[in-house]
Formats: sequence, C-alpha cells, structure tokens
Amino acid sequence: MLKIAPVDPLASLKANPAISAEAIRAEEHRLGLDKPPAIQYVIWLSNIVRGDLGVSTSGSSVFVLLMQRAGNTLLLSVLTLFFTWLIAIPAGIWAAVHRGKWQDKLFSMITTIGMSMPTFLLALLLLMVALATGLLPIGGLTSPDFFEKDLIGQIIDVARHLVIPVFVLTFVGLAVIQRQMRANLLDVLRHEYVRMARAKGLPENKVLYHHALRNAINPLITLLGFELATLLSGAALTETVLAYPGLGRLTLEAVLTKDINLVMASVMLGACMLIAGNLLADILLKFVDPRIELS
Repeated sequence: MLKIAPVDPLASLKANPAISAEAIRAEEHRLGLDKPPAIQYVIWLSNIVRGDLGVSTSGSSVFVLLMQRAGNTLLLSVLTLFFTWLIAIPAGIWAAVHRGKWQDKLFSMITTIGMSMPTFLLALLLLMVALATGLLPIGGLTSPDFFEKDLIGQIIDVARHLVIPVFVLTFVGLAVIQRQMRANLLDVLRHEYVRMARAKGLPENKVLYHHALRNAINPLITLLGFELATLLSGAALTETVLAYPGLGRLTLEAVLTKDINLVMASVMLGACMLIAGNLLADILLKFVDPRIELS
C-alpha cells in the first residue's frame, strides 16, 4: 500500500535545482528505489536477517533513528500503563460495588467522555490551558536549558513535560479498562462460590478482594499484551500534536514521506512489542492464577 501511495520520498531533492539528475538516480540506486517492490522486499528481508535495518531517506541509519526515540516512547508507555491501571482497576471495583448509585454513574460519564474524545483534541485543549496558565511547558520532552540544569532539575523538567501526554493517553485508555473491570467483577459476583462465601459469613472485603477479584482480573491481564502494541500507534497523533519525540511520531512522519525502510522497521518493532506484551501477560496470569499452565 505504501508503494502505490502518491508520495515521492525524494521529492525534496528533485525540487532542488542545484541537485543533478545523476545525483538523484544515484540516491535512488542507493536506497533501492529503482528496483521492483518484490525485489526491494527480498533485499530488506535479507538485510534484516543480518541485523541491518537499512538507511532512511534522510541518510541516517534506521537503527539509530529508532534507538533515539525508543527510550522516549518506552518512558511514555510505562507511565501511561502504570497510571491507567492504577486508576482504572480501583475505579472499576468501586463502580461495580456501587452499581446503579451516583458513584457508578459518575464513572460511567467520565469513561464515556474518555472513549468518545479524540486524543489530539484533548491534547490541543490541554495545550491551550498550559499556554494560558503557564503552569506546564508546551510540547517537547525537555526545555532549551535542559543540559544546564543539575540531575534533579533535569528529572523535574522531563516530568513536567510528561504531564500532558501521560494525562491524555491515560484518560483515553482508562475508559476501556475501567468498564471491563466493572463488567468482569459484576459477572463474578453472581457466581455460586461467591454466594457460598458470603453465606459462610466471610467478611465482604475478603469475599471481594480474595475470591472475586482474582478471577475478575484475569481477562484484563490478557489485554495487557495488546496495550503495549497499541500505545505505539495510538500515541502517534498525541506525539505529533505535542511535538513529543517518540516512535509514534517518527512512524507517522515516515509514512508521510514514504520512508519505506523506516516504516517497515517501525511495524516490525510494533510486532515485537505485541509479542513481548503477550509473553508478559502470560507470565502474569501464571502468578495471578496458579491453575493456568504455560505451554
């Protein structure tokens, strides 16, 4: 699909009258753009086997470009997952316990807004608030004087830049987890063993957290594997709006400029994140539910 897109990766070079046609043809040959798509894929696949991700149309190594952004995306993803689960799990439990009451309706309203609001729109609104109040920096990951600060100052500077992107992705992501937690717990609370535990006179907290919650949280742990991969694509618009130097923004820019090597490497990295996330989810399921056997 990327090959048939009406975008020329060397458009900027061809628009420059100072660059000769011979130089452009040499660049096309260097990037392999003068070969059929099937041959390009075979060459790319053979290079991947040797650990070579290729060269970007900008002339930089694809591996170097990915490594420059990977740490930023990993930091954003870990913080987003942490705060999403930290808020969504207790909120889902609270909504299930108070089903039909004002607490449940409040969480339902919040999650509905989170599921319906686009991430870029929320990011723009928060940028406007930050611009009007001056309480938070606008975009990026560091301030211009970042390297002039001491270690504590640098940590605080990065933390202040992370507030808006982490809030945006957390607010949008917790809606699904909270609703799923509520639905799972309500379903488990109807089971016979929960009613039997209550009939035996066990405290409600023990029935809820020791018996019901352990079974209700299993499907959510399975979703964790998909969370890691979806953050790479889901954060692209947020990173672009906030000028955050992450992999999502890099991949989107690569698609817009038809940087095939960079797009292919980003897609492969997303697949690796999905596999790693599913592996982590399987391991966590084994600890949460000893009945599950890993194969």
